[in-house]
Amino acid sequence: MSAGTRPRTPGTTAQTRLPWWALALPAVGFVALFVLLASPASADTGSTAFAEGTVSRAVEFVRHALQS
Repeated sequence: MSAGTRPRTPGTTAQTRLPWWALALPAVGFVALFVLLASPASADTGSTAFAEGTVSRAVEFVRHALQS
């Protein structure tokens, strides 16, 4: 055995640290998708009522989830 290493015991897992981008990239992706959902560009397609209903339902879902 080399110095500084311990034998692995059965049932243990290796601990790893995530790099900063492993948490930042999913967060950026979520925000980008939410912005696309709420973007005013959907008003050009004639589905303004659908877009407004979707955004309001999403906002209400987030509010409800944060209150619980």
